[in-house]
Amino acid sequence: MDPTIRSNRRAWDTAARTYVEEHDVWLAVAADGSSLLDVERELLRDVLAAAPDVVHLQSGNGTDDVALANAGARSVVGVDFSEVTTRAAQRRADELGAPCRYVVGVLPGAPLAGGSADLVYTGKGALIWLPDLDAWAADVARLLRPGGHLFLYEEHPAFALWTWDPDEPRIRPDRDYFAASHVNDDFPANGAVQRQHTLGEIVTAVATAGLRILHLEEYAEPFWRMGGVTAASWNGRLPNSFSLLAVAR
Repeated sequence: MDPTIRSNRRAWDTAARTYVEEHDVWLAVAADGSSLLDVERELLRDVLAAAPDVVHLQSGNGTDDVALANAGARSVVGVDFSEVTTRAAQRRADELGAPCRYVVGVLPGAPLAGGSADLVYTGKGALIWLPDLDAWAADVARLLRPGGHLFLYEEHPAFALWTWDPDEPRIRPDRDYFAASHVNDDFPANGAVQRQHTLGEIVTAVATAGLRILHLEEYAEPFWRMGGVTAASWNGRLPNSFSLLAVAR
């Protein structure tokens, strides 16, 4: 395993302890479906109405998976490189009777058969951990059945640049939109390395993999607001998140 990926995996295993120690809290979040946002439900309405088999790459705490199942998905398979996270997610899904199962795997290279998904879902802080977008997009295309969809609701690549100053938006002096990566010392385990992909790189990777882009939209609202912070960069003037829907040819 690449040393950076190994280090990030340790950081995630550390961060994921909250899903074990606060099991009842995360169980409640999964049960009420609040982690799946209104914009996601709207864009996925027709896809979920067809009862798709879903693969969630970088499934994290798994709360979105239960919400997807409750919204119509026939099954959800979550793939994540943190064993702590996947075990905690499986425990919650089992307690809720949700049709979700979890496997540990380093992406790209999901340990699943080709053509196993009608919908590949990912986002909310997933792409920043991927070293190779082209290989990831090719893996998505491999997993999708003909006519299957890829859906992203994700942190905007510019989000990492904004300071969280309350008076006015500023650009962090330690961040660069065109840098390959940056170190996030705010992550629960200091020194986690996050990749800095541009929006152009993301769109190009998806298109190059042979998927047809149906929808791309940017939003001023971040998908996550840190508690107790009122950042001027979230006041509607700057991009903080985006959504993308694509279909396999």
